[in-house]
Amino acid sequence: MADVGILDGIAQGFAVALDPVNILYVFVGVLIGTIIGVLPGLGPTATIALLLPLTYEIEPHTAVILLAGIYYGSMYGGTITSVLLRLPGEAASVVTTFDGYEMAKQGRAGPALGIAAIGSFVGGVLAVVGLALLAPPLAALAVSFGPPEYVALTALGILLVTYLGTGSALKSLSMAALGLLLATVGQDPIAGTTRYTFGQVALFDGFDFVAVAMGLFGVGEILHSLERTEKVQAVTQKIKHIWPSRKDVRESAGAIGRGSVLGFLIGVLPGGGGVVSSLASYALEKRRAKDPSRFGRGAIQGVAGPETANNASSTSAFIPLLTLGIPANVVLALIFGALLVQGITPGPQLIDQHPEIFWGVIASMFVGNLMLLVLNIPLVGVFVQILRVRAGILAAFALLVTMAGVFSINNDATDMWVVLAFGLLGWLMKKTGFEPGPLVLAFVLGPILERAFRQSMLISGGSLDVFVTRPISGGLLALMALIVVVSIVTARRRARVLHRHDAPTTPTDDELAPAEGDR
Repeated sequence: MADVGILDGIAQGFAVALDPVNILYVFVGVLIGTIIGVLPGLGPTATIALLLPLTYEIEPHTAVILLAGIYYGSMYGGTITSVLLRLPGEAASVVTTFDGYEMAKQGRAGPALGIAAIGSFVGGVLAVVGLALLAPPLAALAVSFGPPEYVALTALGILLVTYLGTGSALKSLSMAALGLLLATVGQDPIAGTTRYTFGQVALFDGFDFVAVAMGLFGVGEILHSLERTEKVQAVTQKIKHIWPSRKDVRESAGAIGRGSVLGFLIGVLPGGGGVVSSLASYALEKRRAKDPSRFGRGAIQGVAGPETANNASSTSAFIPLLTLGIPANVVLALIFGALLVQGITPGPQLIDQHPEIFWGVIASMFVGNLMLLVLNIPLVGVFVQILRVRAGILAAFALLVTMAGVFSINNDATDMWVVLAFGLLGWLMKKTGFEPGPLVLAFVLGPILERAFRQSMLISGGSLDVFVTRPISGGLLALMALIVVVSIVTARRRARVLHRHDAPTTPTDDELAPAEGDR
């Protein structure tokens, strides 16, 4: 019966995805995603944050289809500049520069881009199939979740993002704590009283999520990018033989298959994302290779595996969002916020209450990946020329769209000041090495965590035992404790190794003896 339900759902999803309006938004999403993937430094997070206001005038399922297309489309676009210019347009494409750029220097840029497009398509499609098969039973299991389980799950999500993210774990934890603090501004979810508003009526409903996200990622990224002085030279030579040879496909087939599975599994984990999956895939391929020295010198497996993995992970990351209501990474947190503003709460009930969103998004991913395959191979040269646009022009246009967009949501000038304030904060965080991702994710999950915790306390009469005595919440908390212990042990071991390398060696008797001239 479950299979019949899945088949009916897929049929309903394609009926939604193949609607002419939705096909147009899929195309617009993947096209924008590819373009911002090509442009260094912008990335899907900032772009989705900037475009959030535009999604409130369209249907919720169409909005998610558009934002999802931007997300996985950016994974394709980041490959182009990684291969041709050794300049990753998106963070997950950093790994592609290792061998993709070397292939380009050897005159094999075409096959590198071709195998990346094919691998991304295969990884994306296989991940869509896995999403369709795994998400419904997971949602059915999540229906039995109570407040204690949601406390443990949201806490695990925040912890994983801080530990699996880039940069210092301490800085990430401090940003997550700040995000939780900012989430408490406004009305108490249980008592209804106001708190931390300092008498400002504009803060009675708390900080607007869109204003916070657009400030941190949009304005903050614009200010940071304007400081960069490096120049990018556009590629002028014609790229030939984009379709890879049979030998290239044969050598890459295993890497594509392994990258699909690995990327899918990592994407499901909170905090996984494209960067982690592409790094893991590259390490796996290098470990399996008969001649690991080829990696870094133009091994096609070093392009095929990571590109497949990061696209598969960007698709499978929708599983915890759509079934549990837990965003797996920062981009999904923005999409989560977009749905909340439209009055839709992602979670176990989404399949039954809004099947057009759940199945429509899944079907649109298949359509979008097919569009990307058709777009990327013949139009590589066109996308590279986008790099000729001056950064100042792009920044001015993006800032104008940001301020107009955030004002249009509530017609409140206070939101514009919030955007500017968080934009300045985002710029300072970039300058000082703090990641805004944990802050936004904690800001989104904070209300869920607080409400579930206080409900758990009401259920248990104030006893914390409720979190350990229930099997699922207890298991999740044990997993959190294991992650913390392993990370502490690893950090101490790394510090010990570094100390051993840095410590001065004990001098020998001959070295201590004075030289002949000193006697």
